[in-house]
Amino acid sequence: MPVFIIEEIGINHNGDLDIAKKLIDTAVLAGCDAVKFQKRTPDVCVPEAQKNILRDTPWGNISYLDYRYHMEFGKHEFDTIDDYCKDRNISWFASVWDLESLEFMQHYQAGYYKIPSAMLCNIELLHGVAQTGVYTFISTGMSSLEEIDAAVAIFNRHRCPFELMHCVSTYPMENSDANLHCIETLRQRYHCNVGYSGHERGLQITLAAVALGATSIERHVTIDRTMYGSDQAASLEPSGLFKLVRDIRVIEKALGDGIKRVLDSEIPIRSKLRGDTDGQTTVTVVSDPKPVSRL
Repeated sequence: MPVFIIEEIGINHNGDLDIAKKLIDTAVLAGCDAVKFQKRTPDVCVPEAQKNILRDTPWGNISYLDYRYHMEFGKHEFDTIDDYCKDRNISWFASVWDLESLEFMQHYQAGYYKIPSAMLCNIELLHGVAQTGVYTFISTGMSSLEEIDAAVAIFNRHRCPFELMHCVSTYPMENSDANLHCIETLRQRYHCNVGYSGHERGLQITLAAVALGATSIERHVTIDRTMYGSDQAASLEPSGLFKLVRDIRVIEKALGDGIKRVLDSEIPIRSKLRGDTDGQTTVTVVSDPKPVSRL
């Protein structure tokens, strides 16, 4: 199966529907399979101790809670996004951060959900999402194997299809922290598809994840990395996304199926260099070969 490529819009729209549309257009032009947003209920998701902390924003010096509401899309915006993605023939879904957001998103009958790393230990939310039976991507950033065990057990209990995503929850991530061999660790431990959700600068680590067998890729994308916002610096600009999708498709073709065979394209060269014409194996058996002396 081809790698499933997700353009993470997240909150990089900064509360602006026109920016969201431009980012959807970018995903379509690049050849992504889906775009993803984030859906929160700020009163539920913002810890009490942080709600009244002042934050310097482009919209003034406002409380963190007010900032979160400013960044949050509601029914009008998501109705527009739903119609726009249908017109552009691209799938869309969201990370859900609380049960109220899950209920909200169910009205759109998206084909996927996402459990963000921050919510992997929210048992109530995990049960709520798993009970929908909708294919779910589960990010594993800042989580222990024991915590992932508990999340996987919930999805297995509800027989809800899922895919884990190796992730490091730093923005941007240092290359030395990538630990991409965790993709295989998760695959062997849970016997499931394992993708990669990247927050690094550049493309190399994401491409290496594909070479290591990641079944899905998620990267944040922005119109301009200098824009205001916590995720912008760890995002790709459109030109970077175009290159990433192009190179992923090259790599997955190059990986092949692992079956060793003589290719049709090799037969003329084989005929020239070995003298046979049908590509069939020709082995000369030497009985009791003389030992090779070593100087």
